[in-house]
Amino acid sequence: MLEKIGKYEVIRSIGKGATAVVYLARDPELDRQVAIKLIRFGDDNAAMSRRLRKLFQTEDAIGRRLDHPNIVKIYDAVVEAEQAYLVMEFIDGTALDKYCAINRLLPMHRVIGIIFKCCLALDHAFRQGIVHRDIKPANILIDADDNPKITDFGLGLNLHKDMVTDSTFVMGVGSPAYMSPEQVKNYPLNQKTDLYSLGVLLFQLLTGRLPFRANNPGTLVYKIVNMDSPSVCALNPTLPAGLDPIIKKALEKDLYSRYRNGAEFAKDLSAVRYQMLDEDQMQQDLSHFERLRKVEFFDAFEDIELWEVLRISVWRELAEKVTLIREGENHRKFGVIVDGFVEISTEGRVICRLGASEVVGEMAYLHPGDSRRHATVVTLEPTLFLEINSAALELSSDEVRERFHKVLLSKVLGRLREANKVLAKLGQAAVQGSSSAYASGLTQPLELL
Repeated sequence: MLEKIGKYEVIRSIGKGATAVVYLARDPELDRQVAIKLIRFGDDNAAMSRRLRKLFQTEDAIGRRLDHPNIVKIYDAVVEAEQAYLVMEFIDGTALDKYCAINRLLPMHRVIGIIFKCCLALDHAFRQGIVHRDIKPANILIDADDNPKITDFGLGLNLHKDMVTDSTFVMGVGSPAYMSPEQVKNYPLNQKTDLYSLGVLLFQLLTGRLPFRANNPGTLVYKIVNMDSPSVCALNPTLPAGLDPIIKKALEKDLYSRYRNGAEFAKDLSAVRYQMLDEDQMQQDLSHFERLRKVEFFDAFEDIELWEVLRISVWRELAEKVTLIREGENHRKFGVIVDGFVEISTEGRVICRLGASEVVGEMAYLHPGDSRRHATVVTLEPTLFLEINSAALELSSDEVRERFHKVLLSKVLGRLREANKVLAKLGQAAVQGSSSAYASGLTQPLELL
């Protein structure tokens, strides 16, 4: 363990990346804690060492020009023969990648507040002629008060410099999933590429998934360049409708249609924040999760899949004799009874009554071409109903869709067997055969693949 880096007293290691180690240290002269990014140059790879020096020099030069409460401050930089280190403001916080998983999403009003501040920080950077080029969750830290700090300007672009002669300029950089269409095509960049990446991050923090996903880089690039992103409100129905056009504008493929600057992006976010409830939704989400965990329909769902279900569904508390689905309607609404009882009927005659853990409306969802309702569903008592957003389910993870399809298929087959029993009671006596064809060896039994 290092004890000192230059004059700075090392306290402990706080992070490690592909090219650098970050330490918490103390500045003895100013008696303050700092973060130190240490880069070591290897003798065995001169090209890599030259690249690391460029990145270090870029981060130092850019960092010193930026003075904003939501950008990590650079205090000092030292380049030596075998190593270099950058002394930065220490942030006692967490990187945003912690809150990108579906089961760890922050309440939406907190997400909007964080991204709002990031917009203003990037606007400040642009006015200084700086493009970050690598906006992603790992490069944004938040403290206990949700104040974001953008860090790691090592890949930054100085728009005021000549790219041909600038020795610190590095081409072809960034994190693919967060890159803009112009960035993946290696076209000239401006501040709008950072706003695109911030739009991707906003999408992820609200839904728990990226707007574009693929199994290989080629397919990912194709989607970024050619495909429209899904609706965030379809993926998370609890979001205010005003968020969809904001994210759509941030993720525009056409530069002229995208936000011109961070201030414009922030203004729209500020407006939509008033459409949201300010109370923390986390406790309610935890309560709903625990409730679903006890519902037999979701027994086979993993915890992370169950959290995703919460994001694509709406809880509905219904009184007695409320019509959930009406015969003849045309839609794909379906859901799971969490508590209570409902009656299923067609042409005014009762088919069956269903209780907790049963699903209703699934036929219109499963049928590939017919969304017309062939039965009416009415509550028999106060009922808690989990309504699944069909469009959101189709955009959800492969694991969640597969899990739903398996459970729904099982439910449908079970009801078909019960229906056959009812029909058998109403039918005529069956023909009695002399013996089984299978038993006599006349034919082979049918085997399901």
